[in-house]
Amino acid sequence: MVALFITLFLPLAGSLFLLLLNKDKPKLIKYIAFGFSFVTFVVSLFLLFFFNQDNPDFQLKFEAVWIPSIDAGFRIGLDGMSMLLLLLTTFISTITILSSFGAIEKREKEYYVMILLLQFAMTGVFISLDLLLFFVFWELILIPMYFIIGIWGGKDRIYAAVKFFIFTAVGSLFMLVAIVWLGFYTGTYILHNAAGFTTNFFVLKSALLSHPIPIEVQRWLFICFALSFCIKVPLFPFHTWLPDAHTEAPTPGSVVLAGVLLKMGTYGLVRFNLELFPQASLEFAPYIAVLAVIGIIYGALVSMVQTDVKRLVAFSSVSHLGFVVLGIFSMTVEGLQGAIIQMVNHGLTTGMLFLCVGMIYERRHTRDISEFGGLARVLPAFTVFFGIAMLGSVGLPGLNGFIGEYLTLFGAFRSPVLGSQWYTIVSATGVIFAAIYLLWMFQRVMYGTINNPKNENLKDLNKREWLTLVPIVILIVWIGVYPNSFLKISENSTRALVKKMELAKSGINGKYNLNASNAYKK
Repeated sequence: MVALFITLFLPLAGSLFLLLLNKDKPKLIKYIAFGFSFVTFVVSLFLLFFFNQDNPDFQLKFEAVWIPSIDAGFRIGLDGMSMLLLLLTTFISTITILSSFGAIEKREKEYYVMILLLQFAMTGVFISLDLLLFFVFWELILIPMYFIIGIWGGKDRIYAAVKFFIFTAVGSLFMLVAIVWLGFYTGTYILHNAAGFTTNFFVLKSALLSHPIPIEVQRWLFICFALSFCIKVPLFPFHTWLPDAHTEAPTPGSVVLAGVLLKMGTYGLVRFNLELFPQASLEFAPYIAVLAVIGIIYGALVSMVQTDVKRLVAFSSVSHLGFVVLGIFSMTVEGLQGAIIQMVNHGLTTGMLFLCVGMIYERRHTRDISEFGGLARVLPAFTVFFGIAMLGSVGLPGLNGFIGEYLTLFGAFRSPVLGSQWYTIVSATGVIFAAIYLLWMFQRVMYGTINNPKNENLKDLNKREWLTLVPIVILIVWIGVYPNSFLKISENSTRALVKKMELAKSGINGKYNLNASNAYKK
């Protein structure tokens, strides 16, 4: 539990400490920020030693009363699903700060204060076990990300920052209304407690299991939560803020946005929509799966026509995260496990692609594909890393992307909830399209003739860039070759959730067994 506290609050302590430093010492500020983030990552690894993978319940829990009058508390803990995303957060945050050393050259003190504050808020989202606490962390993320895009972004950074803020804030209002209604209904009419209100996740989950909300009301609550989360994913058609935010954000901002922030939406769908509203989740699953499939194809097709490398990678996120949402609403063990590992995979491969695009931009100050060509001749080491990230994103067997996409497609194929193999068949074309647009982009940028004299004298990777990319490649290959070391962390939590969905379905008509497939093995 102490390690979990340190993992949460150390970045906040680092952010406050940096405020006390003289802004005229940028090198010291950089190394202190990196030190706080790196130590946080190391401490988060110790959580694995205290975490029992055979236990599907939440562990390392802590609870303290925050606002007694509404039964709101500081409640945190981890299960297998949130453990993987917590580790992804601490890892990507450390990589992000290291990559900032060459990318951020103005107002560095303020930047590192914001990035550590962002890490604190992201960590809080994945470990919160109180709906009000979750909402506070969810909204807190808007502040540092808004300034990271708006101050250190590109020429249209203000437009992108405001668009990001408005989209996310408006979606969050629906979730807040649902939290208030849910807390009042549960506290007053189910628990009859003194407060007449509760935001305790465990209490809500238990109460709603024994006294399900009428399906007519449950549908509206599901929509309010889902709307907020789908905007954050972003799921088609709520995706329009993402390309602008990615394009205008500084490279480290794009890395943390793709690596962690987008996963908050998919995590919310699993943690709250499926857990609290199982009947409505079953009812809406085919419709959300359709949106996921549309997003997979749409994101891939739009990526094909992009002339800006960074914008191409941004639209690819819409496609890849469609696989995650499809896996979630397949409501099979295979699909959910694939969705969770694909959240991690997307954070690694797409984050690395943004890093590589940023490294090219630092050397040429352009991201236009037509400005490149033949870079493999002058940047051989960079070419290898860029190629690995690209192939991982394509889903090449032996690399991480293949595992996640295969499990999500397999889970959707055998899903009795979706009830049709066409979801998988159509989605699988997204894998083909990904190979087309990523391989084509890679060929145009890295191979062929050097069509611009400015490309002839570019310098290959420096030591800092090696240190940034090598750890990601290790994880990309590790997950691709031996995924069980990661899948087993979340397996029992996933199985417990699928069992709950099975019981919910049985409660409706007793017809389906959502875990009919035992194909998923350790």
